[in-house]
Amino acid sequence: MALFQNDAVNRLNLHLAIHALALSGGGAFYGAFLLRAGTPAPAVLASLALINLGRFLLRPFMLAPARRFGLKPLVVAGTLLCTLQYPILAGVHGVGWRLLALCAVSAFGDTVYWTAYHAYYASLGDAEHRGRQVGLGQALATLSGVVAPVATGWALAAYGPQVAFYATAGIVGAAALPIIGAPNVRVAEVAPAAFRAALRGVRIFAADGWSYGAFAVWQIALFVSLGESFTGYGLAVAIAAVAGGAGGLLLGRFIDLGHGRRAAWIVGSLLVASDLFRVTADGDPGRALAANAAAALAGAIGAPALMTAVYNLGKEAPCAMRYQIAADGGWDAGAGAACLLGAGLLWLGAPMQLAIALSLPGSLTVFLLLRRYYGALPATPAPAPST
Repeated sequence: MALFQNDAVNRLNLHLAIHALALSGGGAFYGAFLLRAGTPAPAVLASLALINLGRFLLRPFMLAPARRFGLKPLVVAGTLLCTLQYPILAGVHGVGWRLLALCAVSAFGDTVYWTAYHAYYASLGDAEHRGRQVGLGQALATLSGVVAPVATGWALAAYGPQVAFYATAGIVGAAALPIIGAPNVRVAEVAPAAFRAALRGVRIFAADGWSYGAFAVWQIALFVSLGESFTGYGLAVAIAAVAGGAGGLLLGRFIDLGHGRRAAWIVGSLLVASDLFRVTADGDPGRALAANAAAALAGAIGAPALMTAVYNLGKEAPCAMRYQIAADGGWDAGAGAACLLGAGLLWLGAPMQLAIALSLPGSLTVFLLLRRYYGALPATPAPAPST
């Protein structure tokens, strides 16, 4: 099957591009806005840890509705549930009941959406084109990430959080439209050894989650380095998106051609280098912008390698949904632990650079796990069946 002949994946990639407008817009300002709204940096990180804890606890409950309705209705419902967090975010002022409500609503919406979305993508995608399919989605998301943060930063500065975050909620809701015409995927009532089959995905996602949790510390440091300016922060995120550009699409094709081992080395090197770059930025605005661009490049190139492994393992598993519940639980545990440790370090008065450096163990572990995964595959892919 040719790259663009899978209509379901095309719809999912279009959905991702629209959703990325929100994630790189209002979603990218989550921590920055909470900080400006009077929430201390340790409390911002603690709230992110609480969201991940809620997601971890809720994941197993997604199996029952998935078995009853299938994956597509859950992806659509999860997309709509994700809209609810942004109006609440607009009303947060420091630590209080609104922040707790935000954590609860975010945890519930994200759990329904991401668990079903990953399982859905894994089920509908093609193993022989996985790298390019994921890379294309990443490239579309990157394009969205150029415009959205600048527009959101301008809206926050000019019109305030209600306009910026309500618009973000509207964009998230619109992301459900491309999925409506896609096929449903049923979930088996019984799938023996499904969770045991998910252990490799759990390890990969736990390491990636840890890196993401530590990256949340960097986002706070970047916002502070830029004088807590919403417009400056939005511009920094946009510059980073440009840097990430076509890298993911190119590496995705590289993986599909059978070069996964080399891709793992490229990704590992970029991740570690960008981590070290961020640690040494040390509050200087120019260096912070450059470090953020390097991190975006590493993330854009790393996503196809990581998600190709995760999705192909999910497609091979006895049940993609059960696999994803376990794998996403690993991500929640990794991200939550890193956020909580970062919060503790900042609360104790540790320098920001020490908390930023928490990403290094996660990046190294991602590299080792990807090298093991791709090292076990044949050197060249099997020929794709003609259609």
